[in-house]
Amino acid sequence: MTITGWIQILVYCAITIAIMPVLGGYMTHVFNGERNLLSPVLRPVEAIIYRFAGIDERREQSWLIYTVGMLLFHVGGFLILYALMRLQAGLPFNPAGQGAVAEDLAMNTAMSFITNTNWQNYGGESTLSYLVQMLGLTHQNFLSAATGIVLAVALIRGFARHSVQTVGNFWVDMTRCTLYILLPVCIPYALFLVWQGIPQTLGPYVDATTLEGAKQTIAVGPVASQIAIKMLGTNGGGFFNANAAHPFENPTALSNYVQMISIFAIGAALTNVFGRMVGNQRQGWAVFAVMGVLFLVGTAACYLAEAHGNDLLNALGLTGGNMEGKEVRFGIPGSALFAVITTDASCGAVNAMHDSFTALGGMIPLINIELGEIIVGGVGSGMYGMLLFVIIAMFIAGLMVGRTPEYAGKKIEAKEVKMAMLAVLILPLMYLGWTAVAMVVPSAVASMNNPGPHGFTEVLYAYTSQTGNNGSAFAGLNGNTLFYNITGAIAMGVGRFWMIIPTMAIAGSLAAKKSIPASAGTFPTTGGLFIGLVVGVIVIVGGLTFFPALALGPIVEQLAINAGTLFASN
Repeated sequence: MTITGWIQILVYCAITIAIMPVLGGYMTHVFNGERNLLSPVLRPVEAIIYRFAGIDERREQSWLIYTVGMLLFHVGGFLILYALMRLQAGLPFNPAGQGAVAEDLAMNTAMSFITNTNWQNYGGESTLSYLVQMLGLTHQNFLSAATGIVLAVALIRGFARHSVQTVGNFWVDMTRCTLYILLPVCIPYALFLVWQGIPQTLGPYVDATTLEGAKQTIAVGPVASQIAIKMLGTNGGGFFNANAAHPFENPTALSNYVQMISIFAIGAALTNVFGRMVGNQRQGWAVFAVMGVLFLVGTAACYLAEAHGNDLLNALGLTGGNMEGKEVRFGIPGSALFAVITTDASCGAVNAMHDSFTALGGMIPLINIELGEIIVGGVGSGMYGMLLFVIIAMFIAGLMVGRTPEYAGKKIEAKEVKMAMLAVLILPLMYLGWTAVAMVVPSAVASMNNPGPHGFTEVLYAYTSQTGNNGSAFAGLNGNTLFYNITGAIAMGVGRFWMIIPTMAIAGSLAAKKSIPASAGTFPTTGGLFIGLVVGVIVIVGGLTFFPALALGPIVEQLAINAGTLFASN
């Protein structure tokens, strides 16, 4: 550990906090349909889109119509993306001559990108054409990110409104999110990345001769435009197989830092949007404080583990921390911080290989995803995931004091609690259920490149990452098989949409309720007691649910290392 490393972490936190109220205020104006900084330029474009699509922006929808529209929209996106991959051999902008993607891999990839997971059982530069990368993946990066944001806003409206049956208009919210928020940020962001050294070209791959005289093909393409939305929208899918560890995706320490800031930007700002919309910004700061406490604990634990390194290697005099699988241009602090951020935020981009982290250092990203990626979380999904835990925490507080729980002026009743529990419990069903199945299917076990607890962790991480719509891989597992492609696609779809439906039901139920003014008996939800309660509920739920699985993987692996036991790779 170094002072410089801790300064990097603290400066990152300060920049994130500074961005929150600025971006949060702007987003609130956008989703309230109010005039904003870009209205003079973009309002005419917005009106044309509505006219062309036949959308009445003044007509709002109930939670059910809003949700059905979202689901149908994603069915269309899935079919289009699947078709592009299957037909890419005959489509233009394919200078490397990439062939059709196999049926099961195309299905897995299409589900991956419409769910904001961006799980990749393939190498981007060796599998997909420029057209599919742009029209398919980059396009879906915008739409899946916008979907998460507008669903969070719909739930926030449920708390902010009273005695109404509507939560907004899905098509209007999607248009405004993409037009006013994502595109205006991504255009200058992509230009910044080009300046840093990331390619943005439709030219063919470049052939080069190495110093030894060998021939090498260097993959290039329209990279910067995809990286911008991949980070801002917490998508995470890389243009290249090595993702953000590749010098053409993340060439400098500055690009690495800016990418980390962009991953948290919108997710953190949505806490400010929540506070503004419910009429009390302290509510938003309290939710952010819950996220902040969990983030700092995870960051400190991961950094400490990686800086300490492996005791078996330390005993041989190989000290200096665990640099295995890390880029020297980022070092241990930049790699550990990136790993925590990307798994807190459902991003999935990686600048170091999590498989090569120490047992305890690699356990932190795994736990971050298992908790539902509510520590800032994916754009939108982190916010509504956190609010689900808030509902559960307030229900527990109500039981302790013997009164109906309230939050943000709304009574939390049986329906909201049942829906919140349904949404929260569907995730471990996929994490643990599919891992258990994979452990007894011979073909799935054969895909593991490491034996013992580390191999188990690789499989557990794969299903956790896919269900949690993160998309990062622990590596060491051959996921491009029929079994993993199909089961992974199911996990991604269930993890995304089966959580959204009960969440939207809560939004509709809350919007229909009357707003209740605070009284002397109202539990305060802006102070330290509330923050501690929510943190405690999250930790206890996570501990009870996932400790047995963690004990079989990273915990027992660390104990084995302490005992001097090693497991040979296959």
